[in-house]
Amino acid sequence: MQLFSVPIPPVSSHPGGSIVCTVPSPQVYLLTFTSPNDNRLTPGFCRALMTALDVIEFGHEPGVVVTTSGITKFYSNGLDLGMAVETPGFWENSLYPLYKRFLTYSMPTVALINGHAFAGGFMLAMHHDYRVFTGSGRGFACVNELDFGAHLPPPLSAVFRVKTTPLVYRTLVLEAKRFDAKAALEAGLVDAIGDLDVVLKLVKERNLTKKGTTGVYGLLKEEMYKELIQLLDVKGEMAAGRPDIRIVETKRRETGEEWFKQWKESQGGKAKL
Repeated sequence: MQLFSVPIPPVSSHPGGSIVCTVPSPQVYLLTFTSPNDNRLTPGFCRALMTALDVIEFGHEPGVVVTTSGITKFYSNGLDLGMAVETPGFWENSLYPLYKRFLTYSMPTVALINGHAFAGGFMLAMHHDYRVFTGSGRGFACVNELDFGAHLPPPLSAVFRVKTTPLVYRTLVLEAKRFDAKAALEAGLVDAIGDLDVVLKLVKERNLTKKGTTGVYGLLKEEMYKELIQLLDVKGEMAAGRPDIRIVETKRRETGEEWFKQWKESQGGKAKL
């Protein structure tokens, strides 16, 4: 049964789409987002998803929110990085509020990852309370900033520090490993492998539809994740990380290369490299 839908407005090369809410089981609100080609987290996508969460929280009885993709190849391919950098206030007005909304939502949330979840798309899933990854080889979860030369500002990396072990964090960030469903489960990145039936089983076994009825579920999460919330609340030029970080790194390398040149000359040809 369709409960409501929220349009995702088009922007630039992204045609937009919709978020449809259905109720596959009593008090289980399934949000299916479809924004071709790969559910990029544009400002319009972020706003539409937050609107859907508002409609459920303020217009319906407490239960469980499940998110998934209507594009089976991708759960979400993350940001359009060029758009993110060029859109004033994107980080503090669109992306971080979306992550914070899930992190502190007043009822349990489950990400049903049914395709690739890369970079910001995987971060979206990580800000849910639970994650279920479809099996049969459909998709990988990956933090691949290393591959395309983007640094991770504190608000983006913090969720992995908080919700994973140091070794998993290292593998995610410094190796950019692609986790399939089995590897993600073994690493503790997801809670189960399967499709919607497995999500509904998890909800039933953990009695999740009742967890938001006492009015403190979101408050408890605010205390659990207070350090992460503080980072997500950052404003201004620091929202995307230190604005001078690339300049500092370039200067460091230039200084190092000059040192090496002088060191090599000082060895008088004795250095064996």
